[in-house]
Amino acid sequence: MNLERLYFLREENDLTQKKLANILGVSRVAISQWETTKEIIPLDKLNRYADYFHVSIDYIVGLTNDKSPYISTGDLNLNVIGNRIRKVRKKFKLTQIKLADYLNTSHSTISAYETGKTLILTTFAYQICLKYRVSMDWLCGKRKR
Repeated sequence: MNLERLYFLREENDLTQKKLANILGVSRVAISQWETTKEIIPLDKLNRYADYFHVSIDYIVGLTNDKSPYISTGDLNLNVIGNRIRKVRKKFKLTQIKLADYLNTSHSTISAYETGKTLILTTFAYQICLKYRVSMDWLCGKRKR
């Protein structure tokens, strides 16, 4: 996953890391670590980042080059995300165990995602989107299709 667009969006908007950190309610160090890919930005923060800059999550993570303005949708809904993960899994006739194996995680983790108990990791969401050719914005409930 290439997250260099995090840096470019901030720079294009003449924001310092500190200013953006205040806007997003995180530390300046967190912004720095996400921009240098020392840490992967959590999905809820990625959503807030996309909303703030009015771009899609797909654009930020490099699933599209379309930078057209995108409408903010607010906080992520874990139940919607869980249902969409389940839809992908069912469409491709995967068990939770098979999806867990693909993501190198546990069956119980997939179950927690699907039931809305836990927010999926950004890297897992990205892997699902790449492998099964779905939009990360759709997976996160920001798009109907």
